[in-house]
Amino acid sequence: MGMTMTQKILAAKSGNTSVEAGQLILADLDLVLGNDITSPVAIKEFAKLGKGEVFDKDKVTMVMDHFVPNKDIKAAEQCKMCRDFCNDKQITHFFDVGQMGIEHALLPEKGLVTAGDCVIGADSHTCTYGALGAFSTGVGSTDMAAGMASGKAWFKVPAAIKFELTGKPGRYVSGKDVILHIIGMIGVDGALYRSMEFTGDGLCHLTMDDRLCISNMAIEAGAKNGIFEVDDITLEYLRLHGAKKPKIYKADEDAQYERVIKIDLSELGPTVAFPHLPGNTKTFADIGEIRIDQVVIGSCTNGRLSDLRTAADILRGRKCAKGVRVIIIPATQQIYLEAMEQGLLKVFIEAGAVVSTPTCGPCLGGYMGILAAGERAVATTNRNFVGRMGHPDSEVYLASPAVAAASAVAGKLADPREL
Repeated sequence: MGMTMTQKILAAKSGNTSVEAGQLILADLDLVLGNDITSPVAIKEFAKLGKGEVFDKDKVTMVMDHFVPNKDIKAAEQCKMCRDFCNDKQITHFFDVGQMGIEHALLPEKGLVTAGDCVIGADSHTCTYGALGAFSTGVGSTDMAAGMASGKAWFKVPAAIKFELTGKPGRYVSGKDVILHIIGMIGVDGALYRSMEFTGDGLCHLTMDDRLCISNMAIEAGAKNGIFEVDDITLEYLRLHGAKKPKIYKADEDAQYERVIKIDLSELGPTVAFPHLPGNTKTFADIGEIRIDQVVIGSCTNGRLSDLRTAADILRGRKCAKGVRVIIIPATQQIYLEAMEQGLLKVFIEAGAVVSTPTCGPCLGGYMGILAAGERAVATTNRNFVGRMGHPDSEVYLASPAVAAASAVAGKLADPREL
C-alpha cells in the first residue's frame, strides 16, 4: 500500500520500510523547539530525567518571543531560566533580544529546517514547517523535555486529507484567505489528527510566505500537521536560506487519503474569520458594517516581508482612521531591517501606525495590544477564541494583511479591492 508524504517521512525517521495510519512509532528528531513560555516547564522536566546534556546541542533551539522584551518580572524570570539552561548546555541556536524573532518565521529564515526533517516544538504552530516539505508538529512541554534528552518522539501515524489546488489567486487573495476558506469549509475539527497534504498545479502561484501561512494554520482545523509537496519554489527558498541538503518525499500514486478536496484558487476572495472561531468565515458579499478599534498586522502567520509590503501598498499615502489603533509587528529582526531599508516603516508611521520589535505579544493576549471590553480588532493572527486578545467581551476578526490594512484606513472591516 502506498504512503503519503507525511507517512514516508515518519517511516524513514523510525527505521521502517513503510508505516500506516494509526501505527505507533518512535521517530528520530531533527529539531526540538521551545519558547519562553513553554521551555521553562520542559527544563524542569528535563532536570527530573537526570540527563546531564541534551541529545545534540545543534538540534535543540529556544526562541524568546512571546513576552520578549520582558513585560513583567515573571516573564523576565522565565527567560532567565531559558538563558541559563542554554548557556549551561551550550545550545547553539538560542535566540534572545536583538537576535530573536517570532519563532515560526525565524527558524525557516535561519535555514534550521529543511525538506524531509522531523520537527517537534512546544508550540502548537510548529506545523508551519510543513511548508518546507518537513513533518513538524506541536507537542507538550514534557514531550519537549523527552525530545531534548533522547532525540526521539513517539507518534501515532496520522491519516491524511489531500488538498488539490488549481488556478491562480486573484488580486489581494493570499495564503491567509486560502486557509481561512479551507477551515471555514471543513471546520475547526475537520482534519482532527490528520495530515493536511497540499499538492496540485496551483502551488506554483503560491509563494513560500503563502505556504508558511497555510501550514501554520493547519492546527486550526485540528490537524496533526500540514505539508506541501516540494517544488522549485521550495528548493530555491531552502538554498537562499542556507538550509542543509533536503530529502524530498513525494506521495505514492496509490497513497491512501480519507478525503480528496479540490480547490480552485481563482474562485476565492478575501475572507474573514468572525468571532469566536477560525472556522466562522465570511466573504465580503456577506459582511455588513463592522466598526473596529484596533488592527494588528504581524504574528507567525502574517508578519513576513511580503505581508508588510502588501500592507504598505494599501497604507501608502493614506491615514489610519480616527480612533483606530494600528500595530505593525515585523516577524524577525531581518524582516524589520529590510522593511526599514525599503521605506515600509516610514509608510506605516506616516499613516499613523506604530511599529514594534518582533514579538508574539498581542496574538495571545500577552501585551502590545490588549483589548478592552466591547472592543473589536482585525488581526492577521491565527486564533480568535473568546478572550484571546484581551477581555472576554472583546472580538477578534482574523484576516489577511490586505484586509487588515484596508480596514485600518476605513475604520471598519473593508474589502481591499474596493479602496
